[in-house]
Amino acid sequence: MTLSIGCNTKNKNTMKEEPKNDSIIQNNNEQDSMPRVTGIGGIFFFSDNPEKTRQWYADHLGLAVNEWGSSFEFRNANRPDEINYLQWSPFKQGSEYFQPSKKEFMINYRVQHIEKLVENLRNNGVTILDSIEAFDYGKFVHIMDADGNKIELWEPVDHVFTEMGGETTK
Repeated sequence: MTLSIGCNTKNKNTMKEEPKNDSIIQNNNEQDSMPRVTGIGGIFFFSDNPEKTRQWYADHLGLAVNEWGSSFEFRNANRPDEINYLQWSPFKQGSEYFQPSKKEFMINYRVQHIEKLVENLRNNGVTILDSIEAFDYGKFVHIMDADGNKIELWEPVDHVFTEMGGETTK
């Protein structure tokens, strides 16, 4: 259902329901099956003292922190009953996890259909750094972007985090 705000001389902000557009529904279904990025899954950065950094963010900005950083909880826009997560994590300065990138940060992107996405990336000459690894909470692979940034791609299994419980930043 699409709502639009109309304007007329009797009532300036009336809402009216527009008819269903089958092409929009078809487009959403095509996007659900297309290998692509669906959002941000994590922000990782270097810190001289990750423990102190986590505590500073907890004390001053209200982040719910754990030993890895903070898990941000949010709702899936297409499936509002589904809880999704984004991980914020300071890493010890000089950690090898970001290599071969020379940058002090790495972004994790949430993706769907990771196997097909990696195949498409490889066919288009993108550097794939490792093989897809599967864990209870999702599948991961690392690539390099055109600027030399290492990127982590994650096909999440969010319900595992929900079932684990624990405090999250909301």
